[in-house]
Amino acid sequence: MQESIHFLSQKDVVLKTIIADFGLPIIQKREEGFASMCHIILEQQVSIASAKAAYEKLVNLVGKVDPFNISNATDQDLRTCGISRQKTLYLKDLARRVINKELSFSSLPMKTEQQIRKELIQIKGVGNWSIDVYLMFCMQSQDIIPLGDIAIKNTLMELYNCQSEDEMAAVSSNWKPFRTLASYIIWHYYLKKRGKI
Repeated sequence: MQESIHFLSQKDVVLKTIIADFGLPIIQKREEGFASMCHIILEQQVSIASAKAAYEKLVNLVGKVDPFNISNATDQDLRTCGISRQKTLYLKDLARRVINKELSFSSLPMKTEQQIRKELIQIKGVGNWSIDVYLMFCMQSQDIIPLGDIAIKNTLMELYNCQSEDEMAAVSSNWKPFRTLASYIIWHYYLKKRGKI
């Protein structure tokens, strides 16, 4: 990690200043697999705290978050966990795909990032943001920039005066091949500035 921090600090004075002012970010590590993808789906477009609360209720409801338990839970059961109708549909579709062997999380480490994206995008409700987060948190991919993330967008607008996603992509290209660590630094700044960590 020291090598990548040194690289980013040399390439980008803004990231160097964030590290100097706020310290190093916490690198998230989640287990690969079905349960983590369920958690990521719950995190879509809501606060981290809200998603965590819904996920904990889900665990209390079904025990182990696996495809069969999610498939067997009724829609009403999932609604009592604070899971929306849309996200209930997404979780059920994810469970169905795994049960039917259309998707195997255990096979993903043997595949390229492009192949993984092609498979995961088939799940209802899973878009680029969810896939980026899975690649970053679960698979520890080193060069991901989740430009669909509101905190990343807002911070790039604030610190780099980016007005479009193309401009954001251009700024982030300077961080290759360590865009994931740069994203963590950006998130760290965003949360620290707002007193959330």
